[in-house]
Amino acid sequence: MTDRTEDAVGIEQRLSESEARLRLLTEATSDVLYRMSPDWGEMKELDGGGFLPSTPSSQPNRSWLLAYIPESDQPAVTAAIDEAIQLKKIFVLEHRVVRADGTIGWTLSRAVPLLNPSGEIVEWFGAASDISPRREAEASLRESEGKLRALNATLEQQVDERTAERDRMWDSSPDLLLVIDFEGIFRRVNPAWTTLLGYTPEELIGHHVNEFVVPDDHGKTVGAYEATAAGDQLRIENRYRHKDGSIHTVAWAAAPGGNMTYATGRDMTGQRQLEDQLRQAQKVEAIGQLTGGVAHDFNNLLTVIRGSVDLLRRPSLSEERRQRYIDAIADTADRATKLTNQLLAFARRQSLRPEVFEVTESVRTVSDMVRTLAGSRIKVSQRLSSEACYIDADRSQFDTAIVNMAVNARDAMDGSGELTITVAEASEMPAIRSHPAIPGKFVTVSLTDTGRGISTANIDRIFEPFFTTKGVGEGTGLGLSQVFGFTKQSGGGVVVSSKEGEGATFTMYLPRVEGADDVATKAADASVPLGEGSCVLVVEDNTEVGMFSTEALAQLGYHAVWAMDGLKALAELAANAGQFDIVFSDVMMPGISGIELAQEIARLYPNLPVVLTSGYSEVLAQNGTHGFELVHKPYSIDSLSRALRKVARRH
Repeated sequence: MTDRTEDAVGIEQRLSESEARLRLLTEATSDVLYRMSPDWGEMKELDGGGFLPSTPSSQPNRSWLLAYIPESDQPAVTAAIDEAIQLKKIFVLEHRVVRADGTIGWTLSRAVPLLNPSGEIVEWFGAASDISPRREAEASLRESEGKLRALNATLEQQVDERTAERDRMWDSSPDLLLVIDFEGIFRRVNPAWTTLLGYTPEELIGHHVNEFVVPDDHGKTVGAYEATAAGDQLRIENRYRHKDGSIHTVAWAAAPGGNMTYATGRDMTGQRQLEDQLRQAQKVEAIGQLTGGVAHDFNNLLTVIRGSVDLLRRPSLSEERRQRYIDAIADTADRATKLTNQLLAFARRQSLRPEVFEVTESVRTVSDMVRTLAGSRIKVSQRLSSEACYIDADRSQFDTAIVNMAVNARDAMDGSGELTITVAEASEMPAIRSHPAIPGKFVTVSLTDTGRGISTANIDRIFEPFFTTKGVGEGTGLGLSQVFGFTKQSGGGVVVSSKEGEGATFTMYLPRVEGADDVATKAADASVPLGEGSCVLVVEDNTEVGMFSTEALAQLGYHAVWAMDGLKALAELAANAGQFDIVFSDVMMPGISGIELAQEIARLYPNLPVVLTSGYSEVLAQNGTHGFELVHKPYSIDSLSRALRKVARRH
């Protein structure tokens, strides 16, 4: 009698242990688990974790289909169920489901029949996996697939059935299931390891997990099973080598139990590849949008220039009309220059002229312009820091960024509301998009409006070049691109917060620097004679620009000698450096660049001043002008004259 009691206790203990293992497995899996009657007429048990609509535990005559399966999908699901019942085979089907909130998702449903000794179906045990992310990624790429969402649930069963049910769920799960000890040794794996990674259970059990994990993820993996040993539940991603040598990324959910870790892993490799393809497609679309926008705007500008030139060629043209067409060409050239500068600002390829200046004073100055732009029905107020806030940046681009944000705010308020400009200090730049937070000293400049706000669909696109929600002819879509490019190139960033109907706040974060004594910049003395016969060595590889430069210098009273590249310029200097008073050189040239030429001239002829010119240079954008005076292309004769006189006075 005692032996029987001990046997009963042993059975009870084994059942309890089995139930505990089943519960841990259920907690680890991300699938929905369910039971069905032999004919699928009755849903005997389901736990959707709040994902599925709540239904009675008994749903005869397959009425559960009405609650969970969209009407259009019910015939296909019913047919698949009937076929599985007739053939007594595993039920596998991807189909849509109705979620608890009434929306539609996608699931991969797989159910296994439990047969009695006579071969009759006693019950069905099933699992439904979430395939919505895959469906959604495919829909984004092909624009032809529906949304997917998998169902999650836990398995509940009587003690005498749970061991068999656990084994069937273990075998039928499309995800990786794993029991691993706290030393990192595989103790049990499910068949999905063979399906997804190619390894048989015999090749895994008894081996350390890091034998199959890529070396760079060894530390992360050890930290994970050590964390579960300390009682933590966690989610991690690591990379495994497939038996064929390919690399798979697996997302794990793990929970400790006794001296083991129970985990379920989902192969995310395909979804990473789909996301990469989607991002690449988005990049291509953005480039196409940029190209189209540039072509559109420049064609408009060129139309004005071309038309004005044709009109200037007409005979008997009055002086008034001739001047009008000349002014139109000049104005259009200025607009083209501004457009190019905005594009370079967005691309962070403009040549900045950084200087240390005090932000609050600059904001006070530019606020007068903002009030004029905003109009009388918009109240412009300031909240400025009581402390002096210095930054090292291009003052002109800083002012332009504020104006661009102010114009954007004005348009969002339809000409009526309140605009607040705030200057403050910050101890870090917060996480922006995919970039982490950066600690340090920053100055923040915020513009807050009371306008219509930015929709969720548009907030991630507002800094794209030529993206605009304004009507045709109401904006180029480059203003916020300039803000983005300027802040990034200046070592900072821009953050946007908005709620539709309640306005928006744009905040520039710029690195703070120590203050410097203000040095007044003296304007060029207009009374200084022009060239006075001084000799300028022009270094320019473009024939048309070189001819224009020499003619312009001649008009200014200079004598000009033209060299087609840097090596020819050095040869001219070697022959007779004393005849030259100034060197005027392009930056982007074949052979040696203008920067390299200027540095060599400074070494060989330290008293010979150099003026550089460029419309775009990677070197200038990244490293600045190296202390040399710079004239931006396209330049006017006046700006060239001022630059030459400026360096002449220094020497």
